[in-house]
Amino acid sequence: MKVDDFEFELPHALIAQAPVQTRDQARLLVLDRAIGISTHTNVSLLADYFQPGDVLALNNTKVFPARLYGHRIPSGGSVKCLLMREVNPEHWDALVHPGQKLGVGEKMLFEGNGRQLFGEVVSRSAFGRRVVRLWSDQGDPWEAINVIGHIPLPPYIKRPDDQRDRDRYQTVYARTRGSVAAPTAGLHFTTELFESLAKRNVIRAELTLHVGYGTFKP
Repeated sequence: MKVDDFEFELPHALIAQAPVQTRDQARLLVLDRAIGISTHTNVSLLADYFQPGDVLALNNTKVFPARLYGHRIPSGGSVKCLLMREVNPEHWDALVHPGQKLGVGEKMLFEGNGRQLFGEVVSRSAFGRRVVRLWSDQGDPWEAINVIGHIPLPPYIKRPDDQRDRDRYQTVYARTRGSVAAPTAGLHFTTELFESLAKRNVIRAELTLHVGYGTFKP
């Protein structure tokens, strides 16, 4: 088997740039493996394909506004920073741009909506990443990140993020902050769908698996 066997053409016009108005109205393709027949339906009817006692595993990770836009201190040059993983309360594993100009000791400022967040590159790590120290003179850096940060939409979404994405690029059962990408299959679940599953005695199990930037790579 070759990787080329999985290549196919997907016209850009068929890649949705915004979610459907109601989460569970997204389309769903169901394959009956016993008879080899596929059915086109939508997610709101998903419960019809479960049996009592089936287990539905859900990843309750929560996406945070991990993309920061700011400028270098003191030059004023523009800076982009994608927070990948919190190493400790002050330090982050991050991707920065322009990477070649942001060496160890370089300082940055991110600000917006009356909040400021300072950053400093403290070390280089593998694959172009940096360890960045973040702090705010206005309190907890997390509070500044939540105000200043942008939702890191996938690269196939060719539009800027907006306030709606803070709700829609998040599952309704998200609990534990830490992902830079959503577990996308879960985006289509609604409270009503969970009620339908409960009526069929489907067992709900949750786990936490934070999603990193690697999910966007080919």
